Amino acid sequence: QVQLVESGGGLVQPGGSLRLSCAASGSIFTINTMGWYRQAPEKERELVARITNDGSTNYADSSKGRFTISKDNAKNTVYLQMNSLKPEDTAVYYCNANIRRLTGIRNYWGKGTLVTVSS
Repeated sequence: QVQLVESGGGLVQPGGSLRLSCAASGSIFTINTMGWYRQAPEKERELVARITNDGSTNYADSSKGRFTISKDNAKNTVYLQMNSLKPEDTAVYYCNANIRRLTGIRNYWGKGTLVTVSS
C-alpha cells in the first residue's frame, strides 16, 4: 500500500504565504512524479504544479511566479511554497504521485488539505 499525507493548509490573508507538504509512504520502488492539484467549489480539479524524478517542473499559468514546488527525495516528500496568495487560490489542494511499485505503476492521491485565502 502507498499513502500520501498532506499538511500545511489553513486560513491566510490575501498576500500571505503558506507551505504545503506531502509525504509518500509505503512499498515504493520509484516515484516518477509528484505534484499538487486543487479543486475549488463547483470547479474541476486542476494542476497547480508538478515535479519529476529528475527535478523538472511545470506550473499552471496561475501559479507561475508565486508558487514553487520542490522535493526531498530522501523523505519522499514534495512541498509547495505559495506566496502572494489571492482569494481565488482558495481550494482543497491534493497531492498526487505517480509511483512505481514491484506490482506496477499507478497514480495515488492524498485526501486533500484546505487552503482558504480571506481577509
